[in-house]
Amino acid sequence: MRLMPLPKRVLQCGRLSLDLSQPHVMGILNVTPDSFSDGGKHNGKDQALTYALQMMTDGATVIDVGGESTRPGASAVDVEEEIRRVVPVVEELSKHDVIISIDTSQPEVMRAAVQAGAHIWNDVRALTRPQALDTAAELNIPVIIMHMRGEPTIMNNLNQYDNVTTDVIKELQQRVDDALTAGVKPENIMVDPGFGFAKNAQQNLKLLNEFYKLNDMGYPILSALSRKRFIGEALGGADAQNRAIGSVAAHLMSIQQGACMVRAHDVKAMNDAIKVWNAMNHLGV
Repeated sequence: MRLMPLPKRVLQCGRLSLDLSQPHVMGILNVTPDSFSDGGKHNGKDQALTYALQMMTDGATVIDVGGESTRPGASAVDVEEEIRRVVPVVEELSKHDVIISIDTSQPEVMRAAVQAGAHIWNDVRALTRPQALDTAAELNIPVIIMHMRGEPTIMNNLNQYDNVTTDVIKELQQRVDDALTAGVKPENIMVDPGFGFAKNAQQNLKLLNEFYKLNDMGYPILSALSRKRFIGEALGGADAQNRAIGSVAAHLMSIQQGACMVRAHDVKAMNDAIKVWNAMNHLGV
């Protein structure tokens, strides 16, 4: 593991902006009945808004709203249902001073969400759905391009790599190149190595240990490993609700190697850890 300073970058999100020279917490807001860790907890608009406001109080600068579970074996959700789940929450959140990310692969969902006030497209399928690349270019918003192979239903059968870190970077770069060719601006691109997606526990740990190599791509990096199964395995079989400390520790390791944003369930614990990291690095708290 190599320690890497965060570069001086600003991510423009409509009228708001993010200084990426300091790490940020993206709070997870799943408005789904079947997400692996918190499915069914925040389905209603009022419950979702209450939880989002608490995450903002706890230190989240980005709220990531998801209307479809991408856990292994998750069922697909049609576009109309995903819009029904996501857009009312975005409309309420847009009344507050927070950056809103949408965890979706559907261009139609993203269009509706942006119209409702969303700022960032977080796509686990790396803009591979029909019209996704053209839509990303047209919307001219930040996009997070994540590494995954296949679909959540089959991804765990596609974890054969010559070298997981090298292969992930190569495959991510191809998706970034496709986005650039389609007209997505370089300053709108972030990358995510996709912990837990088409990777087994040992591969995830190797990828975390070599996270610093992602910096060679030249784009801001999101680390999203909160409560993932490999964290539980490293903790001796802990279930999702007992992986907070392990997740915070692993996220800090990725921040030390250049991650400028971490996607977390346990926002307060993560933000407290970043405050200590900032203090250690004389960045203030």
